[in-house]
Amino acid sequence: MSLELNLIEIAEPELLFGYGQSMEHPKDGLLLYGPKESPQARSKLRIGVVSTKEGLRRYSACVARLAKPIAPALADNPNQTLFPGFQALFGVEWPAQPATWLEIDAAELANAIRISDRHQAIHKAVSLYSDAIADHLRDGSESTIDLWMAVVPEDVHKYCRPQSKVEASQKQRSGVLMDKAAATRLLKAPGLFEEDNASAEIYLYELDFHNQLKARLLEHKAAVQVVRETTLAPDEFVRDNGMPGRGLQDPATLAWNLATTCFFKAGGKPWQLATSRPGVCYVGIVFKKDSSSAEPGNACCGAQMFLDSGEGVVFRGAVGPWLTSTKDDFHLPKEKAKSLMAMVVDAYRKNHGGQAPKELFIHGKTRFSAEEWEGFKETVPPETNVVCVRIRQDSGMKLYRHGTMNIARGVGWVKSQWMAYLWTKGFVPRLQTYAGREVPNPLSIEICRGVADIKQVMADVLALTKLNYNACIFGDGVPVTLRFADAVGEILTAAPRKNELPPLPFRYYI
Repeated sequence: MSLELNLIEIAEPELLFGYGQSMEHPKDGLLLYGPKESPQARSKLRIGVVSTKEGLRRYSACVARLAKPIAPALADNPNQTLFPGFQALFGVEWPAQPATWLEIDAAELANAIRISDRHQAIHKAVSLYSDAIADHLRDGSESTIDLWMAVVPEDVHKYCRPQSKVEASQKQRSGVLMDKAAATRLLKAPGLFEEDNASAEIYLYELDFHNQLKARLLEHKAAVQVVRETTLAPDEFVRDNGMPGRGLQDPATLAWNLATTCFFKAGGKPWQLATSRPGVCYVGIVFKKDSSSAEPGNACCGAQMFLDSGEGVVFRGAVGPWLTSTKDDFHLPKEKAKSLMAMVVDAYRKNHGGQAPKELFIHGKTRFSAEEWEGFKETVPPETNVVCVRIRQDSGMKLYRHGTMNIARGVGWVKSQWMAYLWTKGFVPRLQTYAGREVPNPLSIEICRGVADIKQVMADVLALTKLNYNACIFGDGVPVTLRFADAVGEILTAAPRKNELPPLPFRYYI
């Protein structure tokens, strides 16, 4: 029995840059035409830095380097491109001296991260940064900050992650007489003393400095970029054998990625999709087990909405027992699905003069249940075509070709009108290589609810792999609707919430 492969080739999506010009590669477009939109055009980025004195020195030195051209490590490698300098690239100055500097006491930070109780240690370390920013914002300072740079010493990265441990010789005692067992009892049955109840809440925060800091600053609408000092000054961190203290990308690539994400988080738009489909909205559904909930087994549901313009908004949905009997398989009841999609449609209407989307594609990693589908359909107006698409990376399907190169990016196998495989990783002519070490795996794409052209769905998914503003790369392997699902979910659940979060731009989460 022979297997018939209905292979198609989807053209590489182009991106739109300054002056209405389009290119395939973000670096080519930015070099030739500049960004699509720059709110601070012909002006300066207003950056706030939160760091120790040493962190500020390293930050300023790094920004000064980014103002000048940085050559790639391999001049003849098409995967590496000269970085021309931040202002030459984006048309806006990034001053080496920040608009605002909030000093972190180095000794106090060093002691905090070494507290033996990890919940207390990480919460206190995050508080040094988050409280400084929150207090600055509450003071009503006249200087508006586009982006906060939280510069952290390498020891923060070492000791403030979920599995981090402090050496016995360096452990510090805590001034708070509380442990996880006592906190659990108080969370279930609060005591008479508010100080004890407040101390117990610390144990609802995630044991991750990066996620907890971003989560605690969401209510202040403060965009923050957490950056390690080793990223800013890699030459200052060398091992005893003379090797770099940390493996990093080559200087030019590192500059491209850091500059692009900071420009985006500061409110700029580096690029958008050139092949516009008016009235189309893409939504990625996010589920994450919620450790910030006092009820065990709860999960938080959220949604990421993206438009072809590249604009993204994150919605925090309800927290509840959404985990089904299948491991890590989450589903919403009808009413919760209805309310979550209502937020999405309302936000779309506000940005499009009251008009509802013509097509709404909902992306997820699992098939959507009948209850979820009914909830989505009841919320969305009848003129909107709703389609649920399951997208998963599939390591069980391999395609090989004759010759020395892998299968090309953009090749697809249409298995049926509802099911297809799409290779979003593979050989790229512009780069003259495949940026991977193994035979590329495809995405399995399945229309599990609603009706749509499977080839159009595949083309949309390929286009959405080019909206990752966290790096300046040719294309990602996963569409942006799902690329950051886990990261967004972690930030949504990294801190307990007393008040509901309003829909916030995507840049606050990545």
